[in-house]
Amino acid sequence: MLEKRSGLFNPLVRVCFFSSILVTFIAAPSFSQKRVETTAETNSKIQALSKQVEPIYSEYKLGSGDLINVEVFDVPQLTRDVRISENGYVSLPLLPVRILARGLSVIQLQEKIGELLQANGLVTNPEVTVNLKEQRSQPITIIGSVKAPQVIQSVRPMSILEVLSACGGITDDAGSTLIVTRKIPGDIPAKTDSGEPDPLAAPQTFTVDLWDLLNSPIPKDNMILTGGDIVTVPRAGIFYVVGAVTHPGGFILSNDAEQMTTLKALALAAGVTSTAKANEAVIVRKDPATGISKEIPVDLKKVMQRKGADAKMQANDILFVPDSAGKHALHRATDVIISLTSGVALLRAGAI
Repeated sequence: MLEKRSGLFNPLVRVCFFSSILVTFIAAPSFSQKRVETTAETNSKIQALSKQVEPIYSEYKLGSGDLINVEVFDVPQLTRDVRISENGYVSLPLLPVRILARGLSVIQLQEKIGELLQANGLVTNPEVTVNLKEQRSQPITIIGSVKAPQVIQSVRPMSILEVLSACGGITDDAGSTLIVTRKIPGDIPAKTDSGEPDPLAAPQTFTVDLWDLLNSPIPKDNMILTGGDIVTVPRAGIFYVVGAVTHPGGFILSNDAEQMTTLKALALAAGVTSTAKANEAVIVRKDPATGISKEIPVDLKKVMQRKGADAKMQANDILFVPDSAGKHALHRATDVIISLTSGVALLRAGAI
């Protein structure tokens, strides 16, 4: 009789075993193929992939705000530093016209200045040299949840992965998407001839899924950025699953934050342990207005058996599954539950 009650013949063991099976096979089919990784692993991947992308080299085009040095051999009056104006022009003494420098390379500007000097009879055989001293016209700005937000003055087009790598990667609270805002070209009017706003003049916005960017066989979302682009990494909400679960931790809410439920959260934590009291789980939720935490009972046993309603998870929620194993059993105490979240790993989930 004792042998028959051991192993799967033991009713308690049977319940725990089949409960874990239910978590694996019932919990949200879309999450059954999810995997999680730490922020450090994500950033390592960003750095590695950024080096695999072949840089795009192109001749730098001058723009508004750039500081150039113009030197004309044997004509010291024309040798000076000149800042390109907001409209893209430079002015030189003795020349009767302003020169449109925006959009030209330094070599093209050299040739243009030489032609004007010769055409106006100022220098018979001008030898002009233009050097870029200070670059300010091609800023790529990256802000939000990155380790080192900054403005990168790009001398060439850069990929999203290169920019993220240059900023040290993302922070723990970074969301699962990036937003790229691209300003309109300077030659597109803000209004049409009829006075109506020109739809082409509105800044373009692109949304990039971070998981797809890092895990696609071909990183099609690794778009090329140019001067004036702004990359924003929005902050995401974090929820916690602690207690009698296989992999307790904090998880980043993905794009389907409204669809995150206790069952999906449990799947991310790899299910409950054999000693879990799944029917006595609680969600600890802080009221944003009062700052007071409250406990919301959740019968995960019924949820896993499809006999109870699945509760939605919100940012900063803590899903706590108590343990029934003798001394390790915890009573529902909000302060104790909150303390369990300190030191747990923050993980990011995504489809493989």
